[in-house]
Amino acid sequence: MSDRSPESSGAKAWSGRFSEPVSDLVKRYTASVFFDRRMWRQDIRGSLAHAKMLARQGIIPQADFAAIEGGMAQVAGEIERGEFNWNLDDEDVHLNIEKRLTALIGDAGKRLHTGRSRNDQVATDIRLWLRDQLDALDGLLADYQRALLALAEQHAATPLPGFTHLQVAQPVTFGHHLLAYVEMARRDRERFADCRKRVNRLPLGAAALAGTTFPIDRAFVAQELGFDGVCENSLDAVSDRDFAIEFCAAASLTMVHISRFSEELILWMSPRVGFIDIADRFCTGSSIMPQKKNPDVPELARGKSGRVFGHLMGLLTLMKGQPLAYNKDNQEDKEPLFDTADTLIDTLRIFADMVPGIRVKPEAMAAALRQGYATATDLADYLVKKGLPFRDAHEAVARAVRAAEQKGCDLADLSLAELQAFSPLIAADVSGVLTVAGSLAARDHVGGTAPNQVGAAIARLRATLQ
Repeated sequence: MSDRSPESSGAKAWSGRFSEPVSDLVKRYTASVFFDRRMWRQDIRGSLAHAKMLARQGIIPQADFAAIEGGMAQVAGEIERGEFNWNLDDEDVHLNIEKRLTALIGDAGKRLHTGRSRNDQVATDIRLWLRDQLDALDGLLADYQRALLALAEQHAATPLPGFTHLQVAQPVTFGHHLLAYVEMARRDRERFADCRKRVNRLPLGAAALAGTTFPIDRAFVAQELGFDGVCENSLDAVSDRDFAIEFCAAASLTMVHISRFSEELILWMSPRVGFIDIADRFCTGSSIMPQKKNPDVPELARGKSGRVFGHLMGLLTLMKGQPLAYNKDNQEDKEPLFDTADTLIDTLRIFADMVPGIRVKPEAMAAALRQGYATATDLADYLVKKGLPFRDAHEAVARAVRAAEQKGCDLADLSLAELQAFSPLIAADVSGVLTVAGSLAARDHVGGTAPNQVGAAIARLRATLQ
């Protein structure tokens, strides 16, 4: 075996232990540089904080830290300008950057890795990267909420059939319906904020698995990098991927909410329903049918939810059989994590842009309300307020609905005499109960669909976004 250093021979950083080089097939199979290089900013940030601590502790000379700072600035510039040569032989983002740094500044670059391992280095980089994504996602979710709130405010009093089992149930307003998705997004933001607390712990200093013999100051590095604290157990620090799984679980719930909204947009846009139209720039046509306008963005978002769910299951499966501490399996954590964040960010960005372009068709919503006896529950409540037990009221109104069905009209179209045949408690004042406007106004409490309550809810929600 040659006694040349890896830097001079082009060999692996760890190749001194081996008697033959890694095959090209294995290089391609085990390398991660072509997907993990997106963490280069986080890798440099973590390395600089580590080097600063090493110099502060007297583990490396201050002159070496100064050289590392200057060299890293040059490396960052090369990457930003697209001049950096990413090399498959150097496996990953960490070794590529370290090798280039060493080529630029010599022995000072070789001292950078003192007191750390790629195990705690990659765990730190991933947490830094994910923290950045979480911060971006919070802003995008807020933008999406603002878009929904603006549309909800325009239609705080626009009647819409509320559905259960996809059957007309009771009148609501379109604004009230949209606020349900604002609430879902609020919970999504809370989940991501809670996830961020567990992401924001520093693994660096755990080294390979057992810590290091050097007198490091982990608290200083945590402070430099904006972490809330350090991972307390070195074995757990390098092998934990709970935070990535938790992020994918929270992302999956967000995509559930986006998918549900997408399903409604698709249904509402169908000519058979016709409640809304989506702006042309978010739709496509057909290669053969010239009349088609397809809601491609909601359809694709609905499909992409399955992609994110799959990443969650993949990470759970990846981790379930791993003994402590770090294993090469964990290299497979990055692509699903990266794609989950990319998919969610792209989806939220486009939905925040699409929602303001939704054109509502109130006349179609009103027509649908006339088809489903949406005020039947209001009539039952009216009878209860007159003293009839609810179960008896329910039975009386059910018979009235059956009669209206046979006659081919709405409950409000039955005469007073016809209604009184089902209960003598019904009087002339029932007419206000059977209107959509009366039904909406009657639900005048926090969380109700009365237009003034919708307006108040919008104001409260908007205040949380300031």
